[in-house]
Amino acid sequence: MKRRFALLAAMSLLTACGLSAQTAAKADPWAGLRFLLGSWEAKTTGGTAQAQVSAAYAFRLELRDHVLARQSSGGACKGPEDFDCRHSDLLYIYAAGKGQTLQAIYFDNEGHAIHYDVSTPKPGTVVFLSDPAQPGPQFRLSYELVDGVMVGKFQLRKPGQTEFMSYLEWSGKRQ
Repeated sequence: MKRRFALLAAMSLLTACGLSAQTAAKADPWAGLRFLLGSWEAKTTGGTAQAQVSAAYAFRLELRDHVLARQSSGGACKGPEDFDCRHSDLLYIYAAGKGQTLQAIYFDNEGHAIHYDVSTPKPGTVVFLSDPAQPGPQFRLSYELVDGVMVGKFQLRKPGQTEFMSYLEWSGKRQ
């Protein structure tokens, strides 16, 4: 009887330790986004905005690692008259609740606010997608790390269109 009790106690302890290890492994909500961390250069490579921009942005964990924040800073810019060369923006990524999916909210100096659902379709890639049910265009922002170069796209799909169009595309290395 004592032997059976000792065996059950040992099995319970091993199970608890295993569950604890699994919980610790699942505890990092930023695992799929850690490739973004740091400061990056950004040089435009295309898009319908037809702007030539050289700027920078940084992703940092904030508020005791509860929020991943991206802030852009301007640089050299040449674009059409309707392109804001003094553009600045903030992007905050957060868990919608304990164990919930990641979401993001974007703000810029032009008064835009965009809510995004966040997905990581493959390692080194993140996609921010706005709700298509909201009025106006649907937005998609993506980052992909390719051979040490971060490639970004800001795209939109107007109501009635099936394909996204790139408004701005950029790439750059970690600073």
